[in-house]
Amino acid sequence: MNLFLILQLFAALAIVQQVASAAGSCTCNLKNVEEPFPHDQLSSVEQRAVKCNQDVTPHKSMDIDVLLLGLERRLPQLEADVAQLESEDDGDLYGAISLRVLENELTELLLLVNRLNSTTSGLRRLGAATALQLQDLTKETRDLEDYDSMQVVRRQQANQRLRRDLEHCKNGYHPTVEPTPAPGNCPHGQFLNVTGPRVYTGGEYPGSYKFGAWGRDPKPAEGKESWYWLVMLTSSNIYANYVRLYSSLSSLIVGVSVPGNVQIHSSNPTTNTIQGPNVVLYGDALYYGCYNQDSVCRFKLPTKTVSTLKLPKGTRFNSKGNFCNVDACYAYTDLDLATDETGVWVIYTTSQNFGNLVLSRVEEGDQPELGQTWNTSLYKQAVTNTFMACGVLYATRYEDKDTEEIFYSFDTSTGVERFDVGIHIHKMASNIYSINYSPVDQMLFVYSEGYMASYKVVFG
Repeated sequence: MNLFLILQLFAALAIVQQVASAAGSCTCNLKNVEEPFPHDQLSSVEQRAVKCNQDVTPHKSMDIDVLLLGLERRLPQLEADVAQLESEDDGDLYGAISLRVLENELTELLLLVNRLNSTTSGLRRLGAATALQLQDLTKETRDLEDYDSMQVVRRQQANQRLRRDLEHCKNGYHPTVEPTPAPGNCPHGQFLNVTGPRVYTGGEYPGSYKFGAWGRDPKPAEGKESWYWLVMLTSSNIYANYVRLYSSLSSLIVGVSVPGNVQIHSSNPTTNTIQGPNVVLYGDALYYGCYNQDSVCRFKLPTKTVSTLKLPKGTRFNSKGNFCNVDACYAYTDLDLATDETGVWVIYTTSQNFGNLVLSRVEEGDQPELGQTWNTSLYKQAVTNTFMACGVLYATRYEDKDTEEIFYSFDTSTGVERFDVGIHIHKMASNIYSINYSPVDQMLFVYSEGYMASYKVVFG
């Protein structure tokens, strides 16, 4: 073995000079015949590769998808409005008002097109520059590999390929999970999957307000069928005092709020304003957790009046019964409001149910009332969020920074609980602070660290 090592050493080194001293000792001068490794060049390649990764992100490519989706949804609405004007124009005041509405819609479209052109040009320039950088980096990397006389890098690459193949093999095996049973009266069938995101946007204030909620009204007033709403916790990441309305999805994406804010109260916070991010809009009324109360508030937008619904004694509030991930809890998420095909729901916890989730219907009327209630065996602090779909309560948990899992369901028609739903949501940010289901288009509307995303629920 020692002789073999000596031979390897002398294969890489050349004996340049051997001098015998008078005492009979031997002095050897050794010289490396290989070129010195260019560490500076390697450092430069690494730095440029890191910068290239920072410049090219999935978010940038998704901007075009979002803008195109906005155009796709906005153009049919404009065509419908033009057709309505042509059929109903009286040549007088109605026509003038309708033309003004069309002018506003065209302005929104123009803003959307300009933003699409700008984004496309920027991505085209970025793509061209990145392609050249990749060519240069590839050439320099191959040049550096020539210095690998012992083929260490090639062996490492082969090992990496083996590890990657093993991971693919392991990930390719998935035990079959039984689909969620279809609830009794669900018109869509079984809840099978969640795809997307379909939309990912910062809207008017990208990243400015970390906590909030958004979505559509499942029971909209006439003329508001295409509207979207947004609530941002603008005070201390806990409180809000208005809901912001948008006439279409594209308006929300490009940040054109028409008709704008509907204010609950001029002060924030104060009695009956919003506390916590778990908010829904239903029947032209906003439902939310009341400031400093164990109650649900209902704010009717047309009349700007607030009604309150007192929850049962022992209900935890003021950040005593929050949703949590593996590291921390989401402050002031004690009450979660939800909508589905049947109406409004409230999810909360009580001391009597030992901190497990409690689910109640919210019955409409002159004053909202608490309807039928179910106790579950799911501990709330093991959950990051909940939502309703077809009378079934679904709960999520944090899996990693890229994935949230819908792991639990409770069917109100049968009382059956499941802990093995196994449906995954691909996240665009690490934490999801609210999820709302829209029965209008079977979408999940997610608010995540100051950004909004939507996902399609797949039934079958």
